[in-house]
Amino acid sequence: MLEMPVVDVEKCTGCGTCVAACHCNAIVIVEGKATIIETKLCGWCTVCEAVCPEGALHCAYEIVIEG
Repeated sequence: MLEMPVVDVEKCTGCGTCVAACHCNAIVIVEGKATIIETKLCGWCTVCEAVCPEGALHCAYEIVIEG
């Protein structure tokens, strides 16, 4: 199983900002809450976490760029 972003459903308002930002379509709104769909297309870009106005998404990984 891939390590996918995690949604805190207590914080999620279902605004859809993360859905719009996810270029691999790994996030959908189900019953008014963001829901992660496991997909091999997820590039772990962390954009969903960055755009969430409620701080309801958490990516358990960190992007590190070595120079």
